[in-house]
Amino acid sequence: MSERACGFESRTRHLDVRWRATPTGVGARTHDGRMPRVRPQSVVDSALACSDRRMPDADNAALHGVAVKTIRRWRRVYQRRGLPRGQGHLAPPCPRCDGGALDGKSYAELLGWYLGDGYLSLGRRGVFNLHVINDASYVALNAHLLELMATVKPAGKPHTRRVRGAVITTVSWKHWPCLLPQHGPGRKHERPIRLEAWQTEVVEAFSADFLRGLFHSDGCRVANWATRVWAGSGSATTTRGGSSSTRPRTSSTCARGPSTSWTWRGAGQAPGSCPSRGARRSRVSTS
Repeated sequence: MSERACGFESRTRHLDVRWRATPTGVGARTHDGRMPRVRPQSVVDSALACSDRRMPDADNAALHGVAVKTIRRWRRVYQRRGLPRGQGHLAPPCPRCDGGALDGKSYAELLGWYLGDGYLSLGRRGVFNLHVINDASYVALNAHLLELMATVKPAGKPHTRRVRGAVITTVSWKHWPCLLPQHGPGRKHERPIRLEAWQTEVVEAFSADFLRGLFHSDGCRVANWATRVWAGSGSATTTRGGSSSTRPRTSSTCARGPSTSWTWRGAGQAPGSCPSRGARRSRVSTS
């Protein structure tokens, strides 16, 4: 295949321009005379310094061997916006492999979300994608899920996509299997799910957050209108949020009072034992 043949492997062969060395030698070059795609920090600092001295962008670009739009982008991003250089969100240190920091509170809740309606998928270049599916009607919870992912993965950039009736929140990282060792082939409720020792310590320290993630992802809240009638007493006892109150019965229909019942479908239970968050909430009545 010739140097200028088209194809997936020949994309870089179309670049026939050979950069000539500048008199100042500011721009670093490869063995064939071309500028590397990632410029050294010294080149960026020199270009920004020349821009501060009001050097025209065309002369500044010719001096450092870059395009004019590159000079303008460096000035816009690094000087005006003050953003750091690099792509730190792509390779933050892993808490398990590299000793990076781990927010235990956020991780415990995110672990609950994952064990409920989350899963991992393998993307390109060995990067894993963490997906969590939640009902689209829970706007605040979906926004909170974005914050959890961005906290567990420092400088992460989670994103969402809409499907019918639901929102899928996704964030990519090579080290998700390190933090979520429960990942494996098959459905989670059809195989044993065991926490590792370090996960148990985090869950015990932040048990409320862990349970919150479980209930939000694959649990349900049911308004239980329970009525208890004491035979022969002429009064009805109503259960309301764990407390009881007695009042005279004025008709044949007993008074009703709401209480909240929490349920979570854990691993090993039948899929239909508890409705998911996306299912219609039903009213359970007992007499």
